[in-house]
Amino acid sequence: MNLPELAWQFAYGRVSWAIVLAALVIGLWPRTRALPRSWLAGLLAGMIVLMCLPGAASPAHWIALGVQYPSGLLSGLCLAKLLTAWQGSARQRMMTPGLAALLAMAGTALYLDAMGLLTAGFYYWGFSPVAAPLAALVLAVMAAAAAARGRWPAHALALALAMLLYGGLRLPTGNLWDALLDPLLWIWALLALARHWWLILRSPAVRPVVPRKRFNN
Repeated sequence: MNLPELAWQFAYGRVSWAIVLAALVIGLWPRTRALPRSWLAGLLAGMIVLMCLPGAASPAHWIALGVQYPSGLLSGLCLAKLLTAWQGSARQRMMTPGLAALLAMAGTALYLDAMGLLTAGFYYWGFSPVAAPLAALVLAVMAAAAAARGRWPAHALALALAMLLYGGLRLPTGNLWDALLDPLLWIWALLALARHWWLILRSPAVRPVVPRKRFNN
């Protein structure tokens, strides 16, 4: 089991939580109001300073007590959101229905396995010295191929960053699953998936057509 260095893990936790919270603020920002670059830079810098406060003065200290570290994929998606806002382009949806479905199913399987309802040992597979690095390499190649073809550039960037952190520094925990998924990302995927199906069900195209009765005089 190859675990990350504590110093790298500590630094990652502080910076990654700053990126996640800054992206959350941007996500809640009204779409009708522009986001100046100076405001974005100040927001991210302020979040990093706040998270790097010593000990219990840092919000990251208290967040880590509940959910430890954000996954590399969550950090990558939030960083991609910050970059798209910096470029002034339209706010791209980071959690697509396809990605949400994959993350929701993977997270559900992991939690069922952790509760003993499944006995496959999915989480411990992420520590495998052969299978986990090989899977990470495959995912990194897929991300590079998608980026080269110009498909899902933000998501390719996020996945590539997650695999780079995992492959190079074993972050965040040395387990491949923790590089791809965390409780917040799983909840985000579930909410995005529920919203997607709610909009489909509310769409006029799927509503049953009730024929009108005709009355003859």
